[in-house]
Amino acid sequence: MPDAYETLSYDTLRFHRDGPIGWLELRRPQRLNAIAMRGVEELLDVAQRVAADPVLRMVAITGQGRAFSTGIDLKDLAAGLIEPRYFDLWERTLRVFETMDKLVLCLIRGYALGGGLQLALAADLRVCTPSARLGLPAIKEGLIPGLGTWRLARYIGLGRAKAMIIGGAMIDGTEAQRIGLVDHLVEEGEAETAFEALIADYAGTNSAGCRYAKALLADCFDVGFGHFFANYLALQRRALESADFAEAMTAYREDRPAVWG
Repeated sequence: MPDAYETLSYDTLRFHRDGPIGWLELRRPQRLNAIAMRGVEELLDVAQRVAADPVLRMVAITGQGRAFSTGIDLKDLAAGLIEPRYFDLWERTLRVFETMDKLVLCLIRGYALGGGLQLALAADLRVCTPSARLGLPAIKEGLIPGLGTWRLARYIGLGRAKAMIIGGAMIDGTEAQRIGLVDHLVEEGEAETAFEALIADYAGTNSAGCRYAKALLADCFDVGFGHFFANYLALQRRALESADFAEAMTAYREDRPAVWG
C-alpha cells in the first residue's frame, strides 16, 4: 500500500495506518454501524487493500458510537435495497480478514449482532466490555446467520452454537468470555486504553512465525494430519529463513526484546 493510502476515508468507515498497525473504524453510528450495500462494498475494498499491504502487521477494528456493529442493515433489507450479491461480498470480506497475514483484533462495545458478531468471529482476537450484547438473531428475520454457522461452533462448541443460533438470543460480554467467545474483557470506561495496551502486547509477539501460525490455525479443523504436517514443515522453514527469526535470535543473545521490522 503506497503512502497515499495512510488514511482511507469511505462513506461508512475509515482506515488509518500507523506504522505496522492499521486502524479500521466502522462509521455509521446513526444506524448502530449497520452495514448496507455501500458498506459491504467498502469493507471488502479496505480488507483487500489491507491484505496486500506489505508494511502492516496488525489490524484493529472498532465501531464508532454505541455499537460495534449490528450487521446487515435491516431497514434497507426490508425496503428491498439489499441485493442478493450482498451475502457473497460479505463472506468474501470476512474470509479476507480471517486469512490475511496480519493479526486482526477487534474491540466490542455495545452491540455486536448478526454480521457484527460474524465480523468479530473472523478476527483473531476479540476484546469486549462486560455490558456488550452479542448474538446472531438472523433466525428471527427468517435468515441464516451467514457463516456464523461455520465459525461460532469452532469457538464455543456445537451445543452452545446451536442454542445461540436457533434461539437467536443475546448474551453479554461476561458470558461471552466465560464460554470462550471473546478473549479479553476490559472495563467500560477504560476500553480504548486497555485495547491499545493489548495491541502493544501482541505486537511484541507478532513475528513472521506468529503469522504463519495463524495460517495453520485457519485450517486446523479442515485438513488431515498429513496435509497439515506438511504445511507446518513448509511454513516452519520459512519462519527459520525470515528476518524476524534472525532478529529473535540476536535479541536473545543480547538479552533484549525483539524488534520486528
